[in-house]
Amino acid sequence: MIAPRFGFFFWPYEPALVARMVRLGEEQGWDLVGIADTPGNAMDVWVALAQAATLSTRVRLASCVTNLATRDPAITAGAAASIDKLSGGRFVLGVGAGHSGVVNVGRRPTPPADLREGLTRVRGLLGDERPVPVYAAASGPGALRAAGAAADGAFVNYGLGAVETSRARALLAEGAAQAGRTGTPFDTWFIACLDVSERRETALGQLGNILAFVAAYILGPAPAERGVPAELVPAIVELRRQYSTRRREMDPDLVRRLGLFDYLRRRLAVAGTPEDCAEHTQAALAAGATNLMFTVSLAADPVRTVELFGRHVLKR
Repeated sequence: MIAPRFGFFFWPYEPALVARMVRLGEEQGWDLVGIADTPGNAMDVWVALAQAATLSTRVRLASCVTNLATRDPAITAGAAASIDKLSGGRFVLGVGAGHSGVVNVGRRPTPPADLREGLTRVRGLLGDERPVPVYAAASGPGALRAAGAAADGAFVNYGLGAVETSRARALLAEGAAQAGRTGTPFDTWFIACLDVSERRETALGQLGNILAFVAAYILGPAPAERGVPAELVPAIVELRRQYSTRRREMDPDLVRRLGLFDYLRRRLAVAGTPEDCAEHTQAALAAGATNLMFTVSLAADPVRTVELFGRHVLKR
């Protein structure tokens, strides 16, 4: 059996946070550390990645994720090649349709057909001489098929249960088959919201922020088609109407008021005490989420969350 791999990504609020998080990833034995592209909320992703590259020597680094709507693919390819060189070949270029990275600057997410074309173009620009792997962030059916057709791997944000992981893998396979890539090696990571604290109440207190942020864009466009129970569809529609992509405007109690907290926590999150998180992680692995990439972007304490998970769960 191949051992599972674990990574985390975060919003780079300031250089001191970037330094602490990258050093934790390096020292605790994490497999991948990612940095998000979220203008208006945090530092520029490429500046933060350059800092991360100079502070680490072992752990792989990723943009998790940037987009092709706010930067030309040629510019993104050049930046990726630069970070890869600076890090000694440890970089993964994560690209998605865009969420806060495009909404916060008044742009629209990239449609699936354009995402597939953009992934193909970026991989072509990088070429064989600069073998930076290109991973697609994917949640909806179109993006999952585009990832399978044109990327080297995927960060799948769809859910942690057996139904969700199976559905995502099937859509990735459909895309690969459509592009004639059957049998081509493909690396799949499943994204989960992570918040860990010695006190369960602390870990769950701010979890609503990331649950709303994630659920609104992965489930909101078509809740019924994405496995949301019929009785919760109206609440998901209302969530998409009310949520914010800007940190200062987020309301952690929104998902509770809409009656969505328990459902979204089960589907999208690993959260609670270290013991809770060990149990949730084992369940996700058993359900098919064989590589886990945690977002700690909006955790109550991102550093403490990574520290505790690394100390009490990762080492198991």
